[in-house]
Amino acid sequence: MPEISNRGSVIPASPIRKLTPFADAAKARGIKVYHLNIGQPDLPTPRKALDALKTIDRTTLEYSPSQGIKSLREKLSSYYGKFGIDAKPDDIIVTTGGSEALLLTFMACLNPGDEIIMTEPGYANYLSFAVTAGVTVKTVTSRIENGFALPSVEDFEAAITDRTKAILICNPNNPTGYLYSAEELYRLRDIVKQHDLFLFSDEVYREFRYTDAPYLSALNLEGIEDNVIVIDSVSKRYSECGIRIGMIVSHNKQVMGAILKFCQARLSPPLLGQIVAEASIEGTEEYSKECFDEYIGRRNFFIKGLNEIPGVYSPMPNGAFYTIASLPVEDAEDFCRWCLTDFCYHDEDSGCTGETVMMAPAQGFYSTPGIGKNQVRMAYVLEINSLKRALLVLEKALEAYGSRG
Repeated sequence: MPEISNRGSVIPASPIRKLTPFADAAKARGIKVYHLNIGQPDLPTPRKALDALKTIDRTTLEYSPSQGIKSLREKLSSYYGKFGIDAKPDDIIVTTGGSEALLLTFMACLNPGDEIIMTEPGYANYLSFAVTAGVTVKTVTSRIENGFALPSVEDFEAAITDRTKAILICNPNNPTGYLYSAEELYRLRDIVKQHDLFLFSDEVYREFRYTDAPYLSALNLEGIEDNVIVIDSVSKRYSECGIRIGMIVSHNKQVMGAILKFCQARLSPPLLGQIVAEASIEGTEEYSKECFDEYIGRRNFFIKGLNEIPGVYSPMPNGAFYTIASLPVEDAEDFCRWCLTDFCYHDEDSGCTGETVMMAPAQGFYSTPGIGKNQVRMAYVLEINSLKRALLVLEKALEAYGSRG
């Protein structure tokens, strides 16, 4: 039988989804599983977006332009303007989700063998995109002890080689929930400018910032306007993960021209998704405020509850809807698997035959071996009552796991 490719062999499995078969088996046994492992918002999609989907008045579902429908890009331009970002429609390319946006950016800006620097823990799929593009990832480590703040300039400088082409950040951060300050972004700006690097900035969670500090996009960093490529998506801010609409935003015409050629090769982004996304941008301000208020309430409740469990520590995230927490276990992946295969919390008040929790082992978000072995990433995308149950079940699971014979 022919062998698969080298990249097919080395591409990493998702730490977010790798335990799914065990969760499915637990559900088949009648156990209720609280999913803290994946950032799938449970809040409803805006009604006007769903109405736009239901009332499509077309006789043909045709290809759209490779860079995306112009009216959508015009609305996105207005959207960015509200955040102080000067992005004209021609500075925006619509993609099949933020994932394609980043992959196409890699393909257009990096050659096989080039290196990029990213912080760890980092979004695990970044590593998969790098393997696909033939790019080497160098990591600088942020640490739970200081809330996963941006590593020092010295750490970045030590990682730079003559093969380094770009720095990749996620702000607000997935998986840590950390929100980079203006001071940290300006430090990055200086590194990028000094070494003439690209700065890839994943700003998908822009809407979920829980401080009063003014918003600063990488696109607003003066002096590196042509170095910055922003990755974005409607998935999280409108609870529209399934429509697969993302975007690339940059003032670099050469980069955008190269990306467009890759877009032409894949023909067009999803037509129906673009229709839904366009309907979501205007007239949903109250929806966005309600979502924000809900998430900050969940954050406050969940992080407080985590830190009240003996041996558990989570810093307070100031963005997105994730946290990485350390647990009083030696091997978090073994514990997460055990929660799905061997543990079941029975409580007459729950009204079900048993409950457990599903989390993502954080070691899969690190590249450096051995780091994060006792940590998990959790997403507070469940309503408060479910989070309350999940915290109780997690505490009981840790008690049972620690008292095994």
